Amino acid sequence: MKPVTAEHFTLTATDGEARAGLLRTAHGDVPTPAFMPVGTKATVKGIHPDRFRELGASIVLANTYHLFFRPGPETIEELGGLHRFMGWDGPILTDSGGFQVFSLRHTLSVDDGGVTFRSVYDGDLARFTPELAADVQRRLGSDVAMCLDVCPPAGAPRADVELAVERTTAWARRQLAAPRAPGQLVFGIAQGGIDPELRRRSVEEIAALGFDGHALGGLSVGEEREPMLETVADAAPLLPPGRPRYFMGIGDPAGILDVVERGIDMFDCVLPTRLGRTATALSWEGRLNLRNRRFARDPRPIDEGCPCSACSRFSRAYLRHLVTQQELLGLILLSEHNVRFLLDLTAGARSAIERQEFGRYRAAVLDRFGARSATGEEGQG
Repeated sequence: MKPVTAEHFTLTATDGEARAGLLRTAHGDVPTPAFMPVGTKATVKGIHPDRFRELGASIVLANTYHLFFRPGPETIEELGGLHRFMGWDGPILTDSGGFQVFSLRHTLSVDDGGVTFRSVYDGDLARFTPELAADVQRRLGSDVAMCLDVCPPAGAPRADVELAVERTTAWARRQLAAPRAPGQLVFGIAQGGIDPELRRRSVEEIAALGFDGHALGGLSVGEEREPMLETVADAAPLLPPGRPRYFMGIGDPAGILDVVERGIDMFDCVLPTRLGRTATALSWEGRLNLRNRRFARDPRPIDEGCPCSACSRFSRAYLRHLVTQQELLGLILLSEHNVRFLLDLTAGARSAIERQEFGRYRAAVLDRFGARSATGEEGQG
C-alpha cells in the first residue's frame, strides 16, 4: 500500500483492518502496533527505566490523577518535567484521570463542569476539569496527553451512557482549546459503551474535533468480550485512518491480537507487571504460577529462546525459590519477562502485518499459547 501520512503519524502497511504505522513524538518514534507498559506513578513497577528499551518498549504510560496528588505537577515541573523526574528519555503518554471516573465512581460526583474527587491518599476533595487535566499534563510535559472523559461502567443505563457521551464531547472541546506543552500531542476519547448508536455518535463527534489521535474508552470495564470486540470492529473504521487509534486497557495476549485485528494501533495494561508481582509468568505454555510445587526442580527457563534476563540466566526452579522466599528479585525478573513477552508479541504482529500474514500469525500464536478461549485479566490504567 502507499503510506498514509499525517503530521505526526504514518500508516505504513495494512492487512485487512490490521495496521502498522509510526507515531512521531517529541521524544522519539513509536512503531505501531505498540504495547505501552503502565507506569502509573512515574514508575513501571519493578522495572528500572534503563531496561525499557532493552525489553523493547518505545513508550510508557503514566497517570495524571495519581501524579496530581503525589508528588504534584508543580514539583515535577520544577524538577525538569516527567521525563527527567522518572529517568526515561523516551515517549510518555499520560492518562487524564478519566479512568478514575470509572474506578472511583462511588466516591466522586460528576457534573457538566467536571469531576469532584475524594483523594485516595488523604481523603481531601479535589476538583478535576478539562482545563485542569490539560494544565497538569502540560506541566508534566508528556508527549501524548489524553482528554478528561466520563467512563461509565458496563451495564450502565442508556441514559447514563448518553450523558457520558455528551459530557465527554463537551470536555474534549474545552481541553483541546487549552494550552499544551511544546510538541505535546492530544488524543480525544470516544465513549458510548457497547451501544452501537451512542458509540458511533461519540466517535463521529470526537473525530470531527481534529485531535492528533483517538482512543476508544469505556471498554474493557466489565462487559463480555464478544460485544466489546464487535464494538471495536464497528468503531475503529470510523476513525480517521491517518491518526493513531488507542484501545485503553487491554493486555492479555489474545485480547491484544483481537484488537490489532480490528484496526487498533496502541494499547496499555497493568497485567504484565501485576502478574509478575503475584508470581505468575506469561509463557508459550500459558500462564505459569511459579508458586506451584511442580516447578521446584524444573531446570528449564520460562520460555526457551526468550532473551530476557529471567530466561537467559535462571531456571524455573530458581524463580520459584525467589518468589516462595519473598525475594524482590523474583518479582522483578517475572515483571521484566512478562513485559518482554507482550512487547515481543506486539513486534511480531507488526512484522506479520508488513508481510501481509497477520491472520496466519494470529492463528499460530493463539494455537501455541492455547488462548483461543482466553478472557484474560484486562483493565484500564
